[in-house]
Amino acid sequence: MELLKLTGVIPVKYDGRSYNFPIELWLLYSFPFTPPICLLRPTSNMVIREGKHVDAKGRIHLPVLHNWDHPRSSVVGLLNEMISKFEEDPPLSSRTTEDTKDPHELMAYVSNLKINDGGIRHHDQQNIKVSVVGGGDLGMACVMSILSKCNVDKLVFIDVAESSSKGGATDLEIFNLPKVQVSRDISSSAGSKVIVVTVNSWNNDESYVKVVQTNVDLYRGIIPNLVHLSPNAILLIASQPVDIMTHVAWRQSGLPPTRVIGAGCNLDSERLSHVLDINLNTHKPAWVIGELSDNKVPVISNVGLSSNGALEIAPGSNSTKPLLDRAFDLMKNRGQRSWSVGLSVADITNTILTDKMKIHSISTLAQGWSGISAEVFLSLPCIMGANGSARLAGVTLGPEEDSKLRESVNSLFVLMSQIRI
Repeated sequence: MELLKLTGVIPVKYDGRSYNFPIELWLLYSFPFTPPICLLRPTSNMVIREGKHVDAKGRIHLPVLHNWDHPRSSVVGLLNEMISKFEEDPPLSSRTTEDTKDPHELMAYVSNLKINDGGIRHHDQQNIKVSVVGGGDLGMACVMSILSKCNVDKLVFIDVAESSSKGGATDLEIFNLPKVQVSRDISSSAGSKVIVVTVNSWNNDESYVKVVQTNVDLYRGIIPNLVHLSPNAILLIASQPVDIMTHVAWRQSGLPPTRVIGAGCNLDSERLSHVLDINLNTHKPAWVIGELSDNKVPVISNVGLSSNGALEIAPGSNSTKPLLDRAFDLMKNRGQRSWSVGLSVADITNTILTDKMKIHSISTLAQGWSGISAEVFLSLPCIMGANGSARLAGVTLGPEEDSKLRESVNSLFVLMSQIRI
């Protein structure tokens, strides 16, 4: 995407002298609702001093960036705070002569070493950290399921005060589960590989559109900060309505759509495959696609589980429709309970962490798939790995299934047009 880059210098006073520090700001497509990405750009005779507000690569981290709130926050205010913090702790110093070893290079090397039971390891072998943002039954279900399913070094559970799905944090603190850190501060999510978002803000007294708007407003204060703290993370959305909230998270994050996904119809897809395999003796992967509503549609793979061929969605036909309809009937009344959704979220998270390249039906940007022209998010089969998602190729669906999919596209598009991102 096209971004706006601002380069220049800021005057920083230190020890009675004034220095010009070269900086670079990148304004994202979502600016001014999200903060700029800020970097130091030292000249050849300068060296970065890693510290509280600047990392080793020159990325600048300031309170105003973490707590960005448009329209109160501005670039002018950001620069003023940057000057103030840099005067307290200057992040740049003059490079030493070539015949003298740079002490910052030595300190950077030492700080990159960690001691563990097996001796010394380099910081490149990063810890696997996952964050779950949002309390309540769903948040707790995700925490417990990820602990059981995934090999993580740290699991951060963040109970958001503004969410109506609060609770569970105190119990986790009381029983002190291994690897689990309980927090009420978004900044504790920094450095996560996967961030699961379950926050909801429901109010039965409001109309559906107003309820969704309340959720969108809640996201506006959360999503940009999460991405700022974990720029390489994959966002996994489980808030409801999942297709809309995944779309909103993508818009607010500035990330590519391959790294913002929703739990979507993954749970129904796993149930469908299980029913086909166990109850109907049909050993082919199957998925549920479309909106997480009554308009969702079952599809099946063109090859079996044991085949070495590439998995593709089989075109709609009269031969597969009765089978899928029968499987759908067997799945009725199972519901989307918190524990079931938590297990589904953990399965997707495990696929990402292990780079499994498994196909999940997740909520993703559907624009361009099988003739969909509108910018909407709905569930499609995607190959998932450590770098995000990649959709399977579109196919021609049967008339009934195609009609349901188009109806979902229209309803999602209309709802998105009624809310303020």
